[in-house]
Amino acid sequence: MVPTEPLALPLQSDSTGSAIGLGIILLFALVATAIQVAGVWKIFEKAGEAGWTALIPVYNLYVMLEIGENAWWWLLLVFIPIVNFVAAIKIHAGVARAFGKGIGFALGMTFLNIVFYPLLGFGEYQYQPQSGELA
Repeated sequence: MVPTEPLALPLQSDSTGSAIGLGIILLFALVATAIQVAGVWKIFEKAGEAGWTALIPVYNLYVMLEIGENAWWWLLLVFIPIVNFVAAIKIHAGVARAFGKGIGFALGMTFLNIVFYPLLGFGEYQYQPQSGELA
């Protein structure tokens, strides 16, 4: 005898649940981005740069290079796969050094920026340029 009923029920998708889940993920991403941008904005202001430059992609990395007193060509290395990890650590190491912090803080800025950007921006850290310039 051939069974007349299917062996398994077809999967039914719940589009309402999927939409809510996607909305929660999107909301979390927007909040995380806003926290990071606010932290970078405050970092730039502490260093004497215009805070709004944190909103401009690529240029904000150039401003970080200036704050950390690194050469401009490190920005080019950001666009090379694998090498960009070294460039990001170098950029953040310069910024961390300019605020009196070490390599551990730079690694935190690179890999946990949602925590370390606001920590540096809203914390009690002061900008201390190495070349003697005062911002």
